Amino acid sequence: MTLAPEGRLAHTAPMLLLAHRGASADAPENTLAAFEEAVAQGADGVELDAMVCGSGEVVVCHDEVLERLAGLSWEVRTTSWWKLRRADVGSRLGFAPARIPLLEEVLEALPAHFLVNIELKCDHFSDGGLAQKVARLVEERELGERVVISSFNPLCLFRMAAAAPSLRRGFLIDPDKRWGPQAHALTPLVSSHSVHPYHAQCTPERVQGWLHQGLRVAVWTVDDAQRARELRDMGVSYLITNRPRAVREALR
Repeated sequence: MTLAPEGRLAHTAPMLLLAHRGASADAPENTLAAFEEAVAQGADGVELDAMVCGSGEVVVCHDEVLERLAGLSWEVRTTSWWKLRRADVGSRLGFAPARIPLLEEVLEALPAHFLVNIELKCDHFSDGGLAQKVARLVEERELGERVVISSFNPLCLFRMAAAAPSLRRGFLIDPDKRWGPQAHALTPLVSSHSVHPYHAQCTPERVQGWLHQGLRVAVWTVDDAQRARELRDMGVSYLITNRPRAVREALR
């Protein structure tokens, strides 16, 4: 570890592999099957997406509408859990039938050593209580030491900071928006633990800059072995991948 400005330590620990929506190259994304596959493939943790459904539960799902996943026009935030749980989100992706899980189900199913990157999915001003509900689920299970909360929406991270100041937060940088305001203004405001850029945005200088600010760097989404090695050599903390086994073998 090296000393960063203001007495903070820059992170130089080995890079951890987080399975993107579970091991989503080999199982239906964001399902219990994908998270079980991540464990089987030797990942260090998982990245998953959390949103509030129409009846108020926190579900694990990436898409606002289930067209891609299930061929359905249902909007998650307006559809009740009893209905959502009937959707098959596996077959359309080329896997066995699978269902959308609740966040609490996933947290209970993952092994005790797993890091869990929970991305708060909300593009609206109001998050429907998402930050508070996720904070409660994590704190009730005393999982704060192995959970990182991320979001593209800085308002979600502000709400998380208010709901649970001790939970670790990381800002997701959107490659389709201006770099400067996200990297230099929003990241320091809302990130307490990490910054989450798209892998192509990472350079050795940028990664070292974040590390010396005391932030860990979580990059997405990397399945290419050469790029994974480059990012490891830069000092990246967490590499989010669809193929944890293949990337692990390549890094050896």
